[in-house]
Amino acid sequence: MSFKVDKEYRRFKIKQRVRKNVSGTTERPRMTVFRSNKEIYVQLIDDLAGKTLVAASSRDKGVSANKVTKTEQAKLVGKLAAERALEAGIQTVVFDRNGYLYHGRIKALADSAREGGIKF
Repeated sequence: MSFKVDKEYRRFKIKQRVRKNVSGTTERPRMTVFRSNKEIYVQLIDDLAGKTLVAASSRDKGVSANKVTKTEQAKLVGKLAAERALEAGIQTVVFDRNGYLYHGRIKALADSAREGGIKF
């Protein structure tokens, strides 16, 4: 097995372990983060209904127009997700880091969402 496969498998196992305990409802959806090499995406998901309630990403027009570092980009996405969540009437969420370490871009996004008014 190559290093990449081991790394992906490790993240998958962490993701399974977290998802076993974390689930979103209509009142308190699950805020999940996906981080690629270039972009960052966040969704607020109602797991009971199986629907995405709110989504934001670094590819949205307001965020992609800014030429900033990836960490700054994550902060903008967190703020955008918080704005959209509050518009949809969502104030509290369950944070799902999706197997990533709570560090760097993931932490920046979470802190920015908290500053934007979301509680978790």
